This record gives sequence, C-alpha cells and structure tokens, in this order.
Amino acid sequence: MPGRAEKQFLKDAKRVAFDYKHRATIRFNISRYDAAVEKGKNRYKDLELAKQKAAVLKRKVLKYLPDYLEMFEKNATANGCEVKWAADSAEAVDIISSIVKECDTRMLVKSKSMTTEEVDINHHMEKMGVQSIETDLGEFIVQVAGEKPYHIVTPAMHKSKNDIASLFHEKFNIPKDSTPEEITRFVRKKLRDAFKSAKVGITGANFLLAEEGGIALTENEGNGMLSFSFPKVHIVLAGIEKVLPSFKDLDVMWPLLAVHGTGQKVTVYNSVVFGPAKQDENDGPERMIVILLDNGRTNLYNTPEQSEALSCIRCGACLNACPIYKNVGGYTYNSVYSGPIGSVITPHLKGLKEYQHLSFASSLCGKCGEVCPVKIPLPELLLKNRRDAVNKGLRPIFESIVMKGMERGLQSRSLMDMVNGPVKNFFIRFTGADSLVGKERAFPDFANSSFSRQWKKNKKH
Repeated sequence: MPGRAEKQFLKDAKRVAFDYKHRATIRFNISRYDAAVEKGKNRYKDLELAKQKAAVLKRKVLKYLPDYLEMFEKNATANGCEVKWAADSAEAVDIISSIVKECDTRMLVKSKSMTTEEVDINHHMEKMGVQSIETDLGEFIVQVAGEKPYHIVTPAMHKSKNDIASLFHEKFNIPKDSTPEEITRFVRKKLRDAFKSAKVGITGANFLLAEEGGIALTENEGNGMLSFSFPKVHIVLAGIEKVLPSFKDLDVMWPLLAVHGTGQKVTVYNSVVFGPAKQDENDGPERMIVILLDNGRTNLYNTPEQSEALSCIRCGACLNACPIYKNVGGYTYNSVYSGPIGSVITPHLKGLKEYQHLSFASSLCGKCGEVCPVKIPLPELLLKNRRDAVNKGLRPIFESIVMKGMERGLQSRSLMDMVNGPVKNFFIRFTGADSLVGKERAFPDFANSSFSRQWKKNKKH
C-alpha cells in the first residue's frame, strides 16, 4: 500500500495538475526563464566544455570530500571563523538557538538559504519568540503569505504580479494595483530597518572554499551582503557538499550557476567572505560561525551510484525543464528540494521508505540530464532509486504482479496479438481500468488490428 507521503503526493498532484490558473502562471514564468537562459547560453563560445570542466571539478570534490572539508575547517578557523558540525536538523537548530540566546535578541535577518529551509529554522525561532525575517524578495513574499519556497531559485514562481499585489494590499494595506517596482520599493524600505537593528544574520553558502577557508555567496538583491555585514554575528549554514578546492574555481562555477539559474552572465552581487572583521576593519561581523550540515548527505555519499547527485549546484535548471514539475508544481513534492534533483536526493536525505515514490514521478524524458550544468545523469539516478525501492520490497505487491505480466506479454509478439482491439477496449471498460487516467482524460482506444498485423499488411516489398 502507498505510504502517507505518497498518498498525499498523488492527491496534491491530481488537484494541482488541473488548476489552470496555476498552470498558466507557471508556464508564463518559466517561459520568461527559458528565453533568458537561452540567451545566456548563447554567450558561451563552448558551453559543453564549461559543463565538462565543472562536472570534473565537482566529481573531484566528491572523491576527496573528507579531505577538502578538513582543509576548509582548518583554514576557516585560521581566519577567525568558528566551525561547527551538525549531524542532522536537530543539531543544527540547537547550535543556532544557542547562538541566538547568547546574543539576547528577538529578531534576526536571513538571506535565502535552502539549508535553513531543511532545518525549518523560521519555525524554531518563532517557538523561541525570535522573529526571523526573510530578506530575499521572493522569500519575503512567501513568508508573508505563510508559505514555503516553491522553487529552489525562484521562491514565489507560483504567484503572478496580481497575486502579490493583492497579498500586500491585504497584509500591508498598500494599493491593490501596485506595480512590481512599487512593491519592491515598499519591501526595500521595510527591510532596511531590520538590517540596521538585527544582531544576527543567517546566510547559506553557494560554495565553501577549502584552500582559502572562505565562503562564496552569489545573489541579485544585495540582501545577502547586508545580512552578513550589518549584524554583529554572522551564521552560515551550508551543506557539506558545497565545498570547492579553491577560490580559483569560481571562474567556472559562478557563470554556469548564473546562466542556468537566471540567464545572467553573472549575478549582480558576488561576495567571498573570509571571516569576521579584523582589528583594523571597521565593517563586518564580530563573530562568524560556519555550520557544516550533514542531515542525510552522508547516507547519499555512501550510496555508490546515486552519490553523484551531491555534485548539484542548486541552479534549478532541471526543475524548469521537467514536464512533471511544470504540471504538479513545487509544493506537491512536500520536500525542500523538488523537481528531478529533489526526486533523486530526497529519498536518501529523508528515507527511501517514505519518499521512494518521488523517483517514480518522472516521465524519464531526459531533459533534466541535458540541462544540468554539472552533467548529473538524473534520469539514470531516478531509475537506480526505483530499482532500490523494488529490490527492498517497498513497492506494492500488485504492481510487481502487473509488471511481471507486462514483461512476459511485451516479450511475446504472439501474446500481444492474441486479442484484437475491440476485445481489449471492452475489457478495459468492463474492468474500469480506463478510470486510472482520471476523469479529465480519455483513455485511448486500441486499434482494431495490432501494429504487427498492420505492418505486414502495409509494408512495401
């Protein structure tokens, strides 16, 4: 029988797939992304070579990951950072909570970070009576709406400009016909006061630089820079797979991330932070704490074949290319990481038994693998997850019986041709099997004659 998460996925997918307003919004927003990314890719003289270099670099990191992490810890500590290791979400929350308590604050600012979504830091801060303010515009919008990020790169992709104007009219009483520019100016002014008064700022890290002991952040709004430069304490929460050998590797990784994420040559603000402010520096935090988060990544790392997915740089390209994501949307996955990459890694981060169904939510069209800037073979990894789910007995028994029957039938032309089209159509309707495609779709009729018989009749000699 399907697990609770799988039942919820199927229920939500059925509902969202036929929400035509949602579908129109997603297709419009992704079409704009597609146009920008195509233009960005055309700027490369040899995009394939850049992707190959990035892929080789990330596979090298995975091969020597423990060594690079130790190097990062040593050099970051030498730079004045405090480096802490969190085995899971609970440990990460405990570390952050203790730091916030030490600072005696009731408010912090947070730049967009998928790792903080993993550990649900906003929820835990709220329980402590601490307000965690999202400073990325998209994250701020979904926070105001009481929602989670919808997309890895574009948190509010599911909302139209009219949706956002209506939301801000309801929450802040700004004019209902406010333009995107007017809304942005309103949010900017609101957040400036938060930056000035916050004692703690939390960011993620796009990359950890082992040789230099620094973190690299790339963003478009400047909120990330303000989140680590204004507050007295800067907390970085980063997955252990984010490490790169050196600062010199950013010349390959940053442009690829920008092009595949938004279509830009490079994002507007690119910062490399090497630690807290030095004695002769007036600006910057007094403390910088880097928390290296495992949270299931070691499980994935120790899986020989699927561990390749840890090469992901979170550009979101596979989500935008995926026909399933475009139809069922980001929330249906019920995971921080949605789309093809989420369907590969979530079963390993959160448990194969409960989340193996995500790996079956794919048409295996191959587009996700084609667009990946670090050449992760996502369709192959989805199939390997499916194989593991079957081998561990996590799929329904009825499914196994049906698949074995299909295997036998499809391997035998005589069995396939044994019953003609009209009989097959009658059987499908009599058993109610045509209802499997849902009320909104029509089950296609079988042809009167089989393909092989039509071929023999019509083939040219």
